[in-house]
Amino acid sequence: MKNIVNPIPGYKINEYTLVLNPHEELRNKIVHVKEAFAKKFNNKSALYSKPFISLANFTQYEMIEERIVNKLHAIAMGYYPFKVELKDYGSFPAHTIYIQVTSKVPVQNLIKLIRTDMQRLMKLDDDNRPHFMMEPHLTIARKLKPWQYEQGWLEYSHKHFTGRFITDGMLLLKRPVGELKYQIAKRFDFENLPVAIKQGDLFG
Repeated sequence: MKNIVNPIPGYKINEYTLVLNPHEELRNKIVHVKEAFAKKFNNKSALYSKPFISLANFTQYEMIEERIVNKLHAIAMGYYPFKVELKDYGSFPAHTIYIQVTSKVPVQNLIKLIRTDMQRLMKLDDDNRPHFMMEPHLTIARKLKPWQYEQGWLEYSHKHFTGRFITDGMLLLKRPVGELKYQIAKRFDFENLPVAIKQGDLFG
C-alpha cells in the first residue's frame, strides 16, 4: 500500500482485511509455530500477525463501510461452508514463510467472487487498489531480512505441519490508517442459500 493522501479531508480512512479464521485449537497450534520462529530468528513480525488466511486487503473511507458490509453479507449468504486443509510450509522468496493451504480451489473461488462483485467498491483511488490473495496461505513470518529468510527457510522447508478446519464464515477486520491493531468489524456466515434469494427478498 502506498502513502495515503486523504482526498477528502475530515473523513476517516481505514485499512481493512477480509480473512478466514481457523478454530481456536488450530489457531493456538499456529501461534506456537509463530512464537518459535520469532524466538529462533529474532523476528517480531511473526508475533504480530494473526493466524488467519487473508482473502483481500483494501483501504477505504469509513463512510463506505456499510455498503461493503451489505455486499459481503449478500455474498456470504450464497456461499457454502467448506473444509480448509493446511499442510507443511512454503515461501515467497526472499521475504515470507507460510503454512501452505492445499485445498485452494474453494478459497480461490470465494476470492474471485469477491473480486468480481466488489473490486470497485473496495478501491479508494488509483494509488490504493484492493489486493486479492489468489495464492491462499497462512503467514508465519513476513518482511524477513535476507539472513532470516535463508536460515528460516533452510529449516522450515524440511518441517511438517498438518491442520484442517471447516470454515463457515469470514471476518472483516479494520484499523485506522497508521495503527497496528485490527478490530473485528463484522462476521459473515456462509449460509449456502440459493443465489436467486437476495437479502431484500428475505427481509423486505
